[in-house]
Amino acid sequence: MKIYGLKNCDTCRKALKSLDGAVLIDIRETPLEDALLDRALEQFAEKLVNTRSTTWRGLDDAERARPPRDLLRDHPALMKRPLIETADGELLLGWTRTQQQALGI
Repeated sequence: MKIYGLKNCDTCRKALKSLDGAVLIDIRETPLEDALLDRALEQFAEKLVNTRSTTWRGLDDAERARPPRDLLRDHPALMKRPLIETADGELLLGWTRTQQQALGI
């Protein structure tokens, strides 16, 4: 299982601690592969962009109007975290009760 997020994100660290054998991939150091980003955008659309983040608040209106894919490429910290890819390729976004239950936690 892979957790895509930031190594200094508390939510990502909680998910990593709860999921035995999971690996955290820091998206600032290792950007999402195009195919994975496309799958995530197809499944979650605009929900993949965290509009409550400090990074988002620092963007001007023109920057915010850009397509989500371009925003996430230029500002990886804008991605809602964590993005979890299970062993069978299923994608889950966030670390809520719903995602935890889907993972059997």
